[in-house]
Amino acid sequence: MRWLLILFVTLAATTACTHAAVTVTLRDQTFNVEIAADDSERARGLMYRDQMAADAGMLFLFERQEAQAFWMKNTKIPLDILYFDNAWTLVGWSLNTPPCSLGDRCPSYPSQAPARYVLELNAGTTERIGAKLGDQLSVQGLSQ
Repeated sequence: MRWLLILFVTLAATTACTHAAVTVTLRDQTFNVEIAADDSERARGLMYRDQMAADAGMLFLFERQEAQAFWMKNTKIPLDILYFDNAWTLVGWSLNTPPCSLGDRCPSYPSQAPARYVLELNAGTTERIGAKLGDQLSVQGLSQ
């Protein structure tokens, strides 16, 4: 039984670390973010995480710019959800989005404008760094 527990913990830790990572900068604040580029990665997002470093986040990449909607199903930490267009311009957000454990009854948080990229950061980060609609996101280390 103990062997199974060790195996499960090892696999869970390995799975949590398989996302590619890049560096993004918003308002002179740099974040090390994981990439969610396919349907599976985007569906899982930051689910089941008990915490996230202050300079961390997740960047969701979509194939085209269109209306996006996110939800907090099985997400344990509050987040700021930032929506960016094709030019990496901040076009909308949902700030201080609360965790949700209601399964399929969790509310969704739609973009206010078509978006191609979505950045999730710890709740309160957007306000703390003074980000505003129209700000540019700089991305280092991303090959598209």
